[in-house]
Amino acid sequence: MNIRSSNRWYILGVLTIVYALNHVDRQIMVILQEPIKQEFGISDTQLGLLTGILFAAFYATLGIPFAAWADRGNRRNIIALAVTIWSGMTALSGFAGNFWHLALARMGVGIGEAGGTPPATAMIADIFPPKRRALALGIYTTGISLGILIGFILGGFIAAKFGWRAAFFVAGTPGLLIATILFLTVKEPKRGASESRVTDQDAPSLRETLTFFKSQRAMVSLLFGGVFVCISANAFLSGIPLYLIRVHSVPIGELGVALGLLMGGLGGIGAITVGALCDKLSEKDLRWRPWTILITGLLAFPFIVMFLYAPNKTTAYWAYIVPGLFGLLYASISYAAMQELVPVRMRAMASAVMLLCLTLLGIGLGPVILGLLSDFFAPSLGQDSIKRALTIILGFNLLSIVFYLDAANHYRAGVARASAA
Repeated sequence: MNIRSSNRWYILGVLTIVYALNHVDRQIMVILQEPIKQEFGISDTQLGLLTGILFAAFYATLGIPFAAWADRGNRRNIIALAVTIWSGMTALSGFAGNFWHLALARMGVGIGEAGGTPPATAMIADIFPPKRRALALGIYTTGISLGILIGFILGGFIAAKFGWRAAFFVAGTPGLLIATILFLTVKEPKRGASESRVTDQDAPSLRETLTFFKSQRAMVSLLFGGVFVCISANAFLSGIPLYLIRVHSVPIGELGVALGLLMGGLGGIGAITVGALCDKLSEKDLRWRPWTILITGLLAFPFIVMFLYAPNKTTAYWAYIVPGLFGLLYASISYAAMQELVPVRMRAMASAVMLLCLTLLGIGLGPVILGLLSDFFAPSLGQDSIKRALTIILGFNLLSIVFYLDAANHYRAGVARASAA
């Protein structure tokens, strides 16, 4: 009997759980940084390498071949294989005996996670029409918030009770079960089924795809804007736990709960509610895709400054409510926009190119830049060096403004051109 479902909400639910596990396995490393630093005696720059480029280099570059495979093959099977790999490597992280053992395990997590997002976002675009796509991808992006929520709370609790190694073991095992459920119960959707762009033609070559991407100015500007925001977002994701521990003396158990709720819980609420609002506004003017990212970023900026210079941890927690609410929007809305700026057979590759740019430059460089800055200021500022580093990182948010404005100016023409292609 065939038990595989084609119900779009069920498929979205399973893919969201998969994405949540993706971020549990990725962000568990973030909450465990300080105890790992103490046991292995490593620097903030080395922590940045573990949470940044050593993971991101494989995650980003392998997304391209995974996406090429996804634009031709069975996307459900690709995702199931990817989950199995990254979950197993997360569990193996708990056996690390030194910095290099842990680095190799994190590279393995990056290899597995490269096969998750491109095929998943392409599947979602094929089962949800444009007027519901930002909402659907907003729900999918709550996987980030759920992953942060679970990863931070679970990691902090287990690390406090049983040590950081046990946290890796617990985080890695559920993925094997979810991979099985995905493979057995989700039906591969027909490409372009949600709209009139259905096609049975072969996927274009990589060269043809990249040539089309470069000709879409709105897409290029979205990528640049996203990269600058992503550098800042991932530097803060890595740096905020260190800031709260060092500046406000927050214990790791409390830290996991506080950041899980502020960054994970609020982020999920914002992704769904503002994503739905973006869909509604975009029905009247498609430029609301990039405009929404820009406006929410500007609204969050002063509250981030208040958070960094709060006199105590309670004030810091309250100040982070607004940034926490808007923190995940740039990803969900950018993925929705990318799907609208390319033909049907380029959708997985569009997500992979965005993943490459955001990951290699954003996730890869953000924590490393932060670590270098923190180590540079440490001799003169001591524990406050992390605060100075995070303040400088905010400059990347300001750089993104010009690119989101340019993307908005060319967005409607780009969508029309992709539909015609």
